[in-house]
Amino acid sequence: MFAKPFKVKSNTAMKGSDRRKLRADVGSSFPALSTEQLSELLPTKEELTTVKVYAHKGDALTIYVHNKNPIMFELERNLYPTVYSLWSFPDLLPAFTTWPPVLEKMSGGADLMLPGVVVPPTGLPEVQRGSLCAVILVGNRAPVAIGVSTMSTREMLASGMKGKGFNILHTYKDQLWAYGDKSGPPVIAPVETEPAPVAEQEEPFIPQNSVPETHVPETQLETLCLVEVAADTLQEGEDIGEEEDPEETQDSSEGCHVSPQEAMDSLLNQCFFHALRHKVKKSDLPLLTSTFLRNHLFSCCPEGQQVDIKKSSYKKLSKFLQVMQQRKILQVKELSKGVESIVLIDWKHPDIRFFVAPVSEPPSSAEDMSGGVEHSYQPPEIISLYGISAKMLPLFQESGHKKGDVLTPSDVRNVVISYVKANELVHPENKNFVTVNPVICDCLLDKCEQNDITHLKWDDLVTRCLERMQHSHQVTFPGCSPVIRKGNIEPIDVSVAQRASNKKVTMIRNLELYGLDPSSFASQIQQRVQASATCTPIPGAKDRVQVQIQGNQLSHIGKVLLEHFKIPRKYVHGLELSAKSGKKK
Repeated sequence: MFAKPFKVKSNTAMKGSDRRKLRADVGSSFPALSTEQLSELLPTKEELTTVKVYAHKGDALTIYVHNKNPIMFELERNLYPTVYSLWSFPDLLPAFTTWPPVLEKMSGGADLMLPGVVVPPTGLPEVQRGSLCAVILVGNRAPVAIGVSTMSTREMLASGMKGKGFNILHTYKDQLWAYGDKSGPPVIAPVETEPAPVAEQEEPFIPQNSVPETHVPETQLETLCLVEVAADTLQEGEDIGEEEDPEETQDSSEGCHVSPQEAMDSLLNQCFFHALRHKVKKSDLPLLTSTFLRNHLFSCCPEGQQVDIKKSSYKKLSKFLQVMQQRKILQVKELSKGVESIVLIDWKHPDIRFFVAPVSEPPSSAEDMSGGVEHSYQPPEIISLYGISAKMLPLFQESGHKKGDVLTPSDVRNVVISYVKANELVHPENKNFVTVNPVICDCLLDKCEQNDITHLKWDDLVTRCLERMQHSHQVTFPGCSPVIRKGNIEPIDVSVAQRASNKKVTMIRNLELYGLDPSSFASQIQQRVQASATCTPIPGAKDRVQVQIQGNQLSHIGKVLLEHFKIPRKYVHGLELSAKSGKKK
């Protein structure tokens, strides 16, 4: 964040009320500080100044300065200590250890990757995802950087210490440090929990204005060389330790068992934040959750790997998004019954803001439009259901069903067959007919038929039963829970309308019901046919959008829906006019 010079907007002395407010905010943000320590950090009788700056990326920050040294900075109403403050209070934040060569790259704007983190014999500090942490060097407890953890300690170990561990906000030797007196870190001896047998062989530290040289044990020499080689290949702002030796990674993770579920959780989180950071745009919102999963999240999966939510601890996409909503990363709403959409994303959230995609960009799942559209789409499974009404209840209550229960056609047939056999209604002379008893008469016959019809064929009996039940349907999108809606599902309606000057436009409706994003669909068709396409709300239909494409595009749309998206023909209406339209052309 402070790798490049920032622009100072204002520099003013703090008033007494502002000083008290700052002290209260620091006390609530860092409860580990005692009253005496707060007084030492923010003296009541010494000058404190507020400096408002713009970082090189455009972020607006507030820096609090005491004795010419920045002691705190505020970003998006969150307070962060500087290295000057941490040198006075080294135990304020949980600390993770790294090597001096790694610090040089962090000062240039790189984040801290887990291969560059030294795991001490006592283990890593226990932190949660999003925790503010300090970074120290081997042999010196004085913090040299602060950052936000991208995963919990458990997830770090589960990943085999691979991937990005911390989004670095501020380091020793960056521009924020240079705004102070440019003093070097003090030498603070590590807290030894066990006797160190090789302590007498190590060189004592000498206080300097630069990072002290550190003796590297032979057991860590290869890892250090690996970090140095990886770091040397990075440009300013890139990550550290991204390319590590597989054998070294295997050795460093020895003893850390990673279950398939934990590995899938890690992959799911990586693809999720990659999609929010680099794929989803504000103009895409509201975005169907099924579209987000198919078009954005899946496309961020590294080559050779595959996201399977069922194999994760979340099991369902809705549960995973609910967890992300609780973390205030996004907001999900049910804009239309049974169809959830992402309506809001907090792009300023640290987990999104400081996410850095892997160096090897995963290939996009979308094909070139010359070849069609995305093959990763899977059409929903649609099942017709039939609800038991009050009039039909007498026919079903013997089988234990209640009013309002929904059944599949095969279930309805089985219940009817069981009822007929249990009441011995099969015609004794012709088994293709069923005798009409009072229950069947009241449920299935019209008033004009009740005196004339005494027998029904089996097929007629079942057909009448289905016709008189309440129609419903169940839609199951891949990776999502089944959704039951009343009535029959509306088909995708494709029609051609004539406008002024004999111009024609093609209109497509109800794409949302089948998990297709209208905006994405319009963009794909627009590229395919090289014609303008727009999305407009449908009058009188809440949260429904109509795609309108210039010209008669029935044949192209039919090919996309039927061949590429694999939508069954019975769920697409209006394509029967395409052949006639083609002859006219």
